Parts: sequence; structure tokens; C-alpha cells
Amino acid sequence: MGMSRLYDEIYAVVRRIPPGMVATYGQIGMSLAPPCPARTVGWALAAVGRIDPRPPVPWQRVVNAQGKVSTGEHQRQLLEAEGIEFDTAGRIDLERFGWAGHE
Repeated sequence: MGMSRLYDEIYAVVRRIPPGMVATYGQIGMSLAPPCPARTVGWALAAVGRIDPRPPVPWQRVVNAQGKVSTGEHQRQLLEAEGIEFDTAGRIDLERFGWAGHE
């Protein structure tokens, strides 16, 4: 599968994450057939800043396996605006805010 097609598939999954919920890079990667590494999901989301996929991709809703943001304060602000809460260590409770992928 070419990278462009793989990225499109990653973006399609990320677009399904509802506001107020998050998924992990690994979760997104494992939802694809065939699965791809979490790192590839990260590369695809980093590319969103260089390309303009339509419809837009809510990249901020993808976090690392520890429930932490990977891109900094802007990502955290976007998530907080959606009602997602962080603990004092900067983690999101994935049991509470995690997306199961089938909603």
C-alpha cells in the first residue's frame, strides 16, 4: 500500500473520533488492515500541517499510549476546549475519554 493511500486510511479513522474523546497512535494503527506501526500514524498526522486534507483531520484527538499529548500546549488547549480533562501529570484518563473505535 502506498503512503498516500495509507495516510488517507489513517485520516479516515481519525475523522471518526468524536469530539471529547481520544485514541492512541497504536490504537489507530491496529485498526487498519493490515495494521501499521504507531510511528506511521504519527508521521501521517504530522503531515497534516504540510497538506490540507479535506475534510479536515482532528489530529489533536490522537495521543500517546500514556494518555499524554505529543505536540504540546496547543494540542492540550484544543482537547480541553472539547471537555477533555488532564490530571496533574498531564495525562488523560483513557478509560474515561478513550474512544473504543466502534461508536
